Amino acid sequence: MKLFLLTLLFVTTFISKAQNVAQVNPVYQLRIYEIFENNKNHFHERFRDHAMRIMKKYNFKITSIYESKSDKKTEFVYFLEWPDEKTMKQAWEGFKADKEWIEIKKEFTKKYGDVVGNIEDRVLTKLDYSPN
Repeated sequence: MKLFLLTLLFVTTFISKAQNVAQVNPVYQLRIYEIFENNKNHFHERFRDHAMRIMKKYNFKITSIYESKSDKKTEFVYFLEWPDEKTMKQAWEGFKADKEWIEIKKEFTKKYGDVVGNIEDRVLTKLDYSPN
């Protein structure tokens, strides 16, 4: 019985430490979408009202959202946080294959034309000397 309890304690401690490591070292993702001034409100509607709702089904954790404007273009920028790259890849696969999302994209494109231009995607790993 003592051996069983010691083994159980060891396994529980190991699992707990492994979970803490995963939580301490998340993966961040930076997404930058070129959006068009003539229909950016439609883009925001699609993202806010549809994409974010569907992303929740796949456990997307959006940490912040921005808009950036220069002389040449307007960009929609957002950050995501993931426990690891495997989870990130699986979530994106699910989202991109989601039938409701595919239909919404078709409807918006048919009604408003392209609401997104170039998309940049960057996976970021936080450095140990990052201030936060």
